[in-house]
Amino acid sequence: MKHFRITHRTKYTYSCPVQLGPHALRLRPREGHDLRIESSTLTVQPYAFLRWHRDVEGNSVAIADFKTLSDQLLIESVLLIEQYDQQPLDFLVQDYAVNYPFTYNLEDCVVLQPYLLANTDQFDSSLAQWLTSVWCRGEPIESYTLLQRINLAIHAMISYQRREEPGVQTPAQTLFKQTGSCRDLAFLFMEVAKQLGFASRFVSGYSYTTISSQDAGSTHAWAEVFLPGAGWKGFDPTRGDIVGENYIPVAVGRMPHLVPPISGSFHGKAVLQAMTVSVIVERLNT
Repeated sequence: MKHFRITHRTKYTYSCPVQLGPHALRLRPREGHDLRIESSTLTVQPYAFLRWHRDVEGNSVAIADFKTLSDQLLIESVLLIEQYDQQPLDFLVQDYAVNYPFTYNLEDCVVLQPYLLANTDQFDSSLAQWLTSVWCRGEPIESYTLLQRINLAIHAMISYQRREEPGVQTPAQTLFKQTGSCRDLAFLFMEVAKQLGFASRFVSGYSYTTISSQDAGSTHAWAEVFLPGAGWKGFDPTRGDIVGENYIPVAVGRMPHLVPPISGSFHGKAVLQAMTVSVIVERLNT
């Protein structure tokens, strides 16, 4: 078991006071047998009334409603976490899915259908061509081994580049540029996995280790694939790792744009002058 303190601070500055619309905050990690929240403090300035609910994916979402005008918005989340997932490779895949290819059973397939649908508007033949360089159809291979091979191939080919601008590159763009942010690499992995018939989804959250000092002040993103018997298993192509004890998932979604940490609007003649984000993940010696 590991203990972490996570401090996530976001500040917006406007050119003059504005009326803030409702903001959706996805900052509370997904609790379960492998993760427990010891304490959680969420501070919002100006004052906001918070209403909590779980969305369609089971993510914990706080809706912040504002009454007063303000030229600034500060959102700070401080979390103490217990992480138990110390053996991410300790799982058993059901016999029928050990070797690739396989077909999900009917009961699972009904639920997994949205995660099997590739984003066809963004599909490019380069995606299929690239896949042939990783695995030749007909080559005997285990399902997990194939996924990890794809994970490592993306990590080896695509150079990580932190991007501040919103949005996600298409898989074709990431392959062409051979650079991308963690969310770009995760989305590429997802779409490749879907082309092979694996149910895959996007995960946003935090991680303790960073690939570089430039990545220290940001959230992290990776992908999950559903393996029968093992459940949703995380793959991080940014680092070539399988997700384990140094990862803290916050929100999952079938597409990256559906799970931003903070989303909202404002009304008025002002413009957004600045947005600063600070994320600090500390391992505690307890």
